[in-house]
Amino acid sequence: MDDLDKYHEEQMAKDPEYAAAYRALQPEYDIIDALITARAEGNLTQRELAERCGMRQSALARIESGNANPTLKTLKQLAEGMGKELRISFV
Repeated sequence: MDDLDKYHEEQMAKDPEYAAAYRALQPEYDIIDALITARAEGNLTQRELAERCGMRQSALARIESGNANPTLKTLKQLAEGMGKELRISFV
């Protein structure tokens, strides 16, 4: 566990506002993590995946960094570009 992970755990435990803000963003973090993981499993660079999906690499980079919110249509395109199926669930 690195220093950032330790800091995050401490803040989650002692700062209710921090914890609430983090939980509110969890779905976005989950999408980013799933996208990056699937792309890495397919041994695809951002550029390769973006080309497969007909988008710019910079647009994909913004999605993966959390600086853009992808539409459902974009998520479907990305899944198709990776040869994957998009599934969304409520837990």
